[in-house]
Amino acid sequence: MATIELKQVEKRFGTAYAVKPVDLTITDGEFVVLLGPSGCGKTTTLRMISGLETVTTGQILLNGRNVTWLHPSERDIAFVFQFYALYPHMSARDNIAFPLRAQGMKGPEVDKRVAEVVELLRVGHLLNQRPGRLSGGDQQRIALARALVRRPAAFLMDEPLGALDAEFRESMRAEIKRVHIFEQATTVYVTHDQIEAMAMGDRIVVMSAAEVQQVGSPSQVYYDPANLFVARFIGSPGMNLIKGRFVGESVRLPGANNQLPVPPAYRQPLREALGAEGDVIVGFRPESALASASGSVAGEVYASDMHGAYRLLHVHVGDEGAEPNIVHVRSDRLLSLPLGSAVRFDVLPEMIRFFDPGSQKAIPRDASIPEPVMAPPGEMMEAVQ
Repeated sequence: MATIELKQVEKRFGTAYAVKPVDLTITDGEFVVLLGPSGCGKTTTLRMISGLETVTTGQILLNGRNVTWLHPSERDIAFVFQFYALYPHMSARDNIAFPLRAQGMKGPEVDKRVAEVVELLRVGHLLNQRPGRLSGGDQQRIALARALVRRPAAFLMDEPLGALDAEFRESMRAEIKRVHIFEQATTVYVTHDQIEAMAMGDRIVVMSAAEVQQVGSPSQVYYDPANLFVARFIGSPGMNLIKGRFVGESVRLPGANNQLPVPPAYRQPLREALGAEGDVIVGFRPESALASASGSVAGEVYASDMHGAYRLLHVHVGDEGAEPNIVHVRSDRLLSLPLGSAVRFDVLPEMIRFFDPGSQKAIPRDASIPEPVMAPPGEMMEAVQ
C-alpha cells in the first residue's frame, strides 16, 4: 500500500483559493475521510492527490516519491467516482477486467485476479449483466471491484455512496469498510455525510471555506472540536453553544440564576485566556444535558421531537423577550412535556467545552489534569444520528 504526504499543497484560481495550503500525512493502510459542506475544497484536494487537478504550489509524495506533476496513470492510484463510470456496452465481468487488459495482462492472470475480487465483494451472480440492468448499489460494487482488481497503492473515493438511497448506503458503507480492513488499503474518502465519516474513518479531515479546520479521530472531532465551525458541523444537531460570562469558578448563562461550574481542567486555562472574568462560549452535546427537577439551568420547552430511542427537547434558555438561546437536550423517549412548560437540566462537567468568542477557537483544557472518560462509540454514533 502507500503513504501519502501533502506538503503545503494549495489550489488557486486567480486570487481565489479552492484549497488553502494544507499539510497532511496519510499513513500506510489508513482510512482518512475528507469531510465538509459543498464547495469547501475536499473534492479538489482529492483530485490533486489523483493528478486529475494540478496543484498551484506544494508537493504530493506517494511512498516518498514526488508525484506532484505526474500523470494520473503514473501514480498507481485507483479512483472510485460517485456515478460509477462503468462502460455501458460491457458486462460487469468485462468492466472489472478492463484495467488489467489495458495494462496488457494475459487471460489466465486476468481471470484469477477477477475471481479474487468477485469472491471478496460477493458479486459473482452479476458478472454477465450489463450496468444498465443493475441497481445503484450493485453498480457501485462493480465499480469498487474494478478499482480493487488493479491492487493499486491507494484508493481515492469521491462521494461513492451519494447517489444511493438510505438502505443501499448503509450496506455499501459496511462493504467498503470491510474491504478496506481486508485489503489493508490506504484510502482517502470524500463525503459531506458526517455519519459516513464517523462510521468509516480512522481520521477525519474537517474542511470549510477552502481550509482544513481540524484533523483527528472521530472521537476527537466529536468531543473536542477545534473551533465553533467543527462544533456546529459535527453532530445532528450540532453542539449546543451559549454565550456566557466567566466569573470565578463558574460561568453565568442567560436567564436568572443560570450558571454552570467550571470543570477543574478549565479553570486555569480560562483565567489565562480571559483574566478574572470575561465573555466565553460554552459548548456541550445534547446527550450530556440531563433533564432534572433540581437542575442548575432553567428554561422552557420550545419544541419537542420524537427520535425513536429518545426524545429531543428544544429548550429556550434566557429571560422572556430576550434573544433566544435554544438548547437541545436528549431525554427519555417517554418524557412528554407540553410546549412552554418549565424544564431544568444539568450538564455533565466532563463534557463541557469552552470557546473564545473572538477567535472562535476552542480553549484547551489543562493537560496535567487527566482526560475525562468518554462515552463508548455506540453512544457517540447514536448522538450523531
